[in-house]
Amino acid sequence: QVQLVESGGGLVLPGGSLRLSCVASGSILRIDVMGWYRQAPGKQRELVAAITRGGSINYADSVKGRFTISRDNAVNTVLLQMNSLKPEDTAVYYCKVINRLGTDYWGQGTQVTVSS
Repeated sequence: QVQLVESGGGLVLPGGSLRLSCVASGSILRIDVMGWYRQAPGKQRELVAAITRGGSINYADSVKGRFTISRDNAVNTVLLQMNSLKPEDTAVYYCKVINRLGTDYWGQGTQVTVSS
């Protein structure tokens, strides 16, 4: 049984900040990649940021310079620090991890709303 628990979403004013957290637990083996995706109403789910076990990072162009992803391998946790938030960042944010066998797991999602 594998479980991903996300937290940190909410309502924030434009220009504000939020930090998302995702903790993976259970029989997950070694986690190679941890990442965040988001899905806005009427749109496809898209990659926001991902980080490998070795620390290589990939960001969507739309969040570069504003969002920072980090992870703690010891506790299977990935964080997403989101600064200078814009209304277009409004979406459900999902945590995803991929283990050493290539199996992926998804969290339940956390709502982020940027609005005045």
